[in-house]
Amino acid sequence: MTIVEITDGHLRVVVEGMDKVLALKSTIEVPLAHVRGASLSPDALREPRGLRLLGTSVPGVIAAGSFYDGEWLFMDVHNHAQAVKIELDHEHYAALIVEVEDPAATVSTINAAVRGVGFGGWQGTPGQASDASDPT
Repeated sequence: MTIVEITDGHLRVVVEGMDKVLALKSTIEVPLAHVRGASLSPDALREPRGLRLLGTSVPGVIAAGSFYDGEWLFMDVHNHAQAVKIELDHEHYAALIVEVEDPAATVSTINAAVRGVGFGGWQGTPGQASDASDPT
């Protein structure tokens, strides 16, 4: 599982617990200006990921680490129902596909932040509401 934080114009993904070892990474931080948007990714464990270069992969069970299939992806997913895809520009990874506690709220908050809608700062931890509002 990961925690997604948005503060000071940056999006930060913090890999928690044993997943740090499985993914061989603990944190990814990118400027919010390089985030294209976010979407739910319920098929994350079923979709082809290409070649796993660093990390762990058991088909249908876990994908954690760096994958390459013409572009770099970072994944940390056990439960595909809680997966979100964060698309990036001008970064090493083209996308981050990660498991979060509240996928709908995370996607909504990231997309609101990318649009600059009423945004202060946010950390996606269990039970914590978003500071961003989505007028759509």
